[in-house]
Amino acid sequence: MTRPPARAVWTDFGGVLTPPIPDDLETFCRRTGIPADAFRTAMAAVAEPYGGDLMAPLDTPMLSEEEWAVRMNGRLRELGVDADLTGFGDRWFEGRETNHAWLNHLRTLHDQGVFVGLLSNMPPAWDRHWRRMVPPDGLFDGLALSFQVGVRKPHRGIFEAAAEMAGAAPEECVLVDDIEANCIGAEAAGWQAVHFTDTDTAAAALARRLARPAGMGPAAA
Repeated sequence: MTRPPARAVWTDFGGVLTPPIPDDLETFCRRTGIPADAFRTAMAAVAEPYGGDLMAPLDTPMLSEEEWAVRMNGRLRELGVDADLTGFGDRWFEGRETNHAWLNHLRTLHDQGVFVGLLSNMPPAWDRHWRRMVPPDGLFDGLALSFQVGVRKPHRGIFEAAAEMAGAAPEECVLVDDIEANCIGAEAAGWQAVHFTDTDTAAAALARRLARPAGMGPAAA
């Protein structure tokens, strides 16, 4: 069956509008002197009671950032690492880069009349940080953030809420996300999806799904 053209583009934040999350994690760990393997192990231990997804305790949220930091500090001590993750969000976003090529592409789509939204698993403590990196006014027509919606990707509920915000049928919405499981979740909810690996490839894949041509040549550098 031929799928209808998409009318609403929903972009992820981390790993799409920023460098890949593993790269950001390595940068953070180098800057703080925390071994990356120990950091990931501690995150997994803190997340395990909440279903195992590393970010679920923070972005649903089930723990405040302060409580999460306390638990992380304890787990890291068990691994022989003395660290203080108080104010984690401030430090995580310090020097974090924006993917301006993708941001510019989204602005082009928005200016040409395409609905553009942000659909992200986002901790509430990070709300001011992402807004500083990617000011939403004049860019995003809708915000579907896990801490506001109360459900996170890849679960169906966040896609249902986002489609309603866009005033579009599920099959008219497309998610652009760097995590394949989230793309699979979107498709299970009736959406289209583009697995983001780089800006130009994602822009070309998105062009094939949109309702009308939208100037989707190679993305601006």
